[in-house]
Amino acid sequence: MIHVITQAARWSSQHARLVILAYLLLAVAGADYLVAHFAITTDSGQLISNALPWRQQELRLDRAFPQRTDRIVAVIDATTPEAADEAAAGLAADLSSRFDVIRTISRPDGGDFFEKNGVLYLSVDEVRRIGDDLIAAQPFLGPLAADPSLRGVLGALSQSMEGVRLGKAKLEDMTPAFVAIGDALERLKNGQDPAFSWRKLFSGEAPKPAELRRFINIQPVLDFNDLEPGGKATAAIREAISRLGLTREHGVRVRLTGPVALSDEEFSTIADGAGLNAALTALIVVSVLWAALKQFRIILAVLANLMIGLVVTGAVGLLMVGALNLISVAFAVLFVGLGVDFGIQFSVRYREERYKLLDFEKALLSTARGVARPLLLAAASIAAAFYSFLPTAYRGLSELGLIAGTGMIIAFATTVTLLPALLTALRPKRETAEIGFAVLAPVDRFLEKRRNWVVGVTLGAAILASPLLLHLRFDFNPLDLRSPKTESVSTLLELFREPDTSPNAIEILQNDLSHAEATALKLKDLPEVARALTLQSFVPESQDEKLAIIDDARFFLENTLSPDVVKAPPTPGETVAAIKATARDLSAGASDLDTPAAKNARRLASLLTALAEAPRSERDAAERAFVAPLATTLRQVRALLSAAPVSLDTLPGWLKAEWVASDGEARVEVAPSGDGNDNATLRRFVAAVRQVAPDATGTPVFIIEAAATVVKAFLQAGLWSVVSIALILFVALRRFTDVALTLAPLLVAIVVTLEICVAIGLELNFANIIALPLLLGVGVAFKIYYVMAWRAGETNFLQAPLTRAVVFSACTTATAFGSLWLSHHPGTSSMGKLMALCLVTTLSAAVLFQPALLATQRKPGASAAMAPPLSKKGQAAAKK
Repeated sequence: MIHVITQAARWSSQHARLVILAYLLLAVAGADYLVAHFAITTDSGQLISNALPWRQQELRLDRAFPQRTDRIVAVIDATTPEAADEAAAGLAADLSSRFDVIRTISRPDGGDFFEKNGVLYLSVDEVRRIGDDLIAAQPFLGPLAADPSLRGVLGALSQSMEGVRLGKAKLEDMTPAFVAIGDALERLKNGQDPAFSWRKLFSGEAPKPAELRRFINIQPVLDFNDLEPGGKATAAIREAISRLGLTREHGVRVRLTGPVALSDEEFSTIADGAGLNAALTALIVVSVLWAALKQFRIILAVLANLMIGLVVTGAVGLLMVGALNLISVAFAVLFVGLGVDFGIQFSVRYREERYKLLDFEKALLSTARGVARPLLLAAASIAAAFYSFLPTAYRGLSELGLIAGTGMIIAFATTVTLLPALLTALRPKRETAEIGFAVLAPVDRFLEKRRNWVVGVTLGAAILASPLLLHLRFDFNPLDLRSPKTESVSTLLELFREPDTSPNAIEILQNDLSHAEATALKLKDLPEVARALTLQSFVPESQDEKLAIIDDARFFLENTLSPDVVKAPPTPGETVAAIKATARDLSAGASDLDTPAAKNARRLASLLTALAEAPRSERDAAERAFVAPLATTLRQVRALLSAAPVSLDTLPGWLKAEWVASDGEARVEVAPSGDGNDNATLRRFVAAVRQVAPDATGTPVFIIEAAATVVKAFLQAGLWSVVSIALILFVALRRFTDVALTLAPLLVAIVVTLEICVAIGLELNFANIIALPLLLGVGVAFKIYYVMAWRAGETNFLQAPLTRAVVFSACTTATAFGSLWLSHHPGTSSMGKLMALCLVTTLSAAVLFQPALLATQRKPGASAAMAPPLSKKGQAAAKK
């Protein structure tokens, strides 16, 4: 095989132009295929095999309730309940016609049904309080219903002042209205949102946080070939938000979250600053290559070889899998990191041979002969390590292994064919100085003299620190990989704090509603469960008592809210006259009194006088500030007073469809008690629910099971990798000792890396765990290079050109991967951090630990200059 590789390099050199042309045509064909067929699915749900039982249950639920999948959730917060209601209704109505980008849209907490019957879901005491407040507000509601304008608002105020003048009411009773209307006018005068609420005025209580928040569920049309599948729908939603003026200036804030928004913003976070990072990385990589290779022509050959190999690998990979996924797209990073290592190994060896030999062809042939065996062995071992991921259930990693493993074969092929052809065409100058690191001779002597100490201390430290591995943690929460600064994540974290709004709910699919209700009743008794809902949960309790209270309020208010005659909208002059009249009534009523109520009345009178003299635009703003929430309040009160008995049969169709599928299967939704984003809480929650319902699914189950699947996949792949690499090494090296000398430093590097992770608090997660295949690939390659050099008679490793190649290869790879550390995306940043750590440990194990370990195999009494025991092939190579 070595002879075949050597002859391939010779033939490529002799027919350099033909080989370069052939590879260029292949690269052009590959690039054309990539452009025509490039596809990447950003559906994270496709990263795990659908054959797993828990995935089957999840897919069954999705098939039963397809309208609940892939949602954008619009979270609307406002300064008043009326503003929140109007914003939600307006946005939902505006988006309802965008069938091009939106499939379905719904309001889980609003609409006609809840506006009419929502009061029935409150406690009896709350319903009674609302009824009493409405009856008490009757004197105010009558004039407002008959004249829903700023004139009517001020007329109602003047009418109340007339009652004070006649002794039928007290000025102090009017204080809340004076304060609320005065504060709103003052905020308007200062250019702020008036934040006026009739509901607050009538009830006398500040609204609860839940009353100021509304939700809209939006199911967008997704394009998984786009890095932001929901991008078009998101753009349409934000355009509608802007067009409707749903902004902070108007007392409304609309934020987008949900699975689609989270995924889309994650990619925008990754892309943020990626261009600058890539440019800086490329500059540093070229600088490192210059330090390693010293000649522009050699660097150009290595880079051209790398780029052509990358394009071919990309095309072949896409042909094999059809579409890349969120994990397999990392093949490019792995190919660059490992492909550049092959190029540096070949080129540094070429520089060494070119220093020794005057003839270019002889130097190139000697290079090919010298690197053929270690490169072939390294490529085979790395490919085997990557292919070990194929049988795992982690589909994303499995496809990454397939593409990256094939890429190693392609990288090896181009290194021993295209690279020699490129060097022949470019004809670099002859080297005039030795290539190795002569300055490291003292380190070589130290490692030789203190080899047992170096090996013993390293192994001892690794063993003593091994208890740290018991504290190694895998952060299975995918939300921790996302930037909390993005709108979707910060909004979700806020929702997690309230059990009633926590999105991390478990879902259970039962054969029918009766079974679903029985399951919910069992779950409600668990301390880990905050609530368990079914369709039956939407049939209110104590309806008769609540409806009786509403009937009483309707008796008092029905005629009040539905006057026979509603006044026509006032003219601007009539509005000014009403403002002035009310100001006079307030001033007269307050007179010279020194009470708080009188002071507030005079303050309001002053504000109204200023409003009457202000430009018309300010009066129009005041009109909107009081009349818009008034229209909402009157509509809601009328709807509330028409509440009717609710049963399963009278529930609206859209609500039934959310809980009972067309085939009768029913859904149970279970929310956790406590912080729904806390990992320990989620574990306890999932475990407790599964004791009652083993087939439970939903986000919490996905998080726990996906983590277990990923960890199992890496353990399986790691085991298969070590076994397959060991077999390849034994077939090639023929000696168990040499296999152990290759694998021992690799295993030490892996153990030390994980121990350092614990020591510095770096948890493994779905993103940075991809660094482990890199550690395995780069690590085994470095170890093979040193063992092969040792078998060929090398002893002073650090001074040799091999260490130069290894060090600069590691630096190049570390730069490429370490730059990810600077990413604004926490997951990508943690990946770069762990990759950089992996390269430091594997380089240390190769350059410092392995030479000392190899030195321990020298026979007692032998000098450092003597060669280690060689195999028969090694002895033959040494003679040559």
